[in-house]
Amino acid sequence: MSFRLSYRADPGNPWFSWQYVRDNSETVLNALREHTTLTLRAVLIAALIAVPLAVVAYWFRPLTGPILALTGVLYTVPSLALFAFVAPYLGIGVATVLSVVVLYALLVIVRNTVAGLNQVPAEVREAAEGMGYGRWGRLLRIELPLALPGILTGLRLATVSTVALVTVGVVIGRGGLGQIIFAGFQNNLYKAQIMTGTLLCVLLALVLDLLLVGAGRLLTPWLRGRTG
Repeated sequence: MSFRLSYRADPGNPWFSWQYVRDNSETVLNALREHTTLTLRAVLIAALIAVPLAVVAYWFRPLTGPILALTGVLYTVPSLALFAFVAPYLGIGVATVLSVVVLYALLVIVRNTVAGLNQVPAEVREAAEGMGYGRWGRLLRIELPLALPGILTGLRLATVSTVALVTVGVVIGRGGLGQIIFAGFQNNLYKAQIMTGTLLCVLLALVLDLLLVGAGRLLTPWLRGRTG
C-alpha cells in the first residue's frame, strides 16, 4: 500500500506529458499510422465480405438464421483465442491481425445491412418490378441505396470496435497504438506513455466515426432533406 501511495505522488510520472510526445513523436506517429491502416483495411475487407453475405441472407430467407448465427458465434470467441488459433496458419504478422479483426467486424455489418434491406418498403420493390427491374437491377438501383443508412450504421459500429480490437494485436507485435500502451505497462507503468496511446485510440475512433457520418450525409441527401 505504501508503494502505491508514493507512486501516485511521483511528479516524474504524470498521466500526460507533452515532453514524452515530443521526444517520441516519430514512434507515436508510426504507431498511429499502422493502427489507422490496419483499421481501414480490416473494415474494408469485412464490408466486401459482409454485404454480399447480407444480400444472400436477404434473398434466401432460410439462410438468414444460419448466416447471422455463424457471424454471431465468431463474435463471441475471445480475441486472444482467435489469435492463438489463426497465428499457426498465417504466421506472426499483419495477415493474422486482419483476419481476426475482420471476423469480429462481420456480425455488425451483416446484421445492419440485412436490417436496412428489410426496411425497404414493399411498395417500392413492387414499383421497381413493375418498371421492369430484375433482381440485380432492384438491388443495385433501389434496395442498396435505400438500405445505406443501415449499412453505414454497421460500418460505424465495426470501425469503432475495430479501432479498439487492433490494440490486441500487440500479442503478435502488430498492435499499432497497442504497442505504445503495452510498452508503458512494461516500462514500470509509465503513465504518460499509456495515456498517450489510449487518447490517440479514442481520438482515432472519433475521427473515423465522424468521417463516416459525413459520408452518410453526402450519400443519403433525401434523409438530410427530410430532417430539415
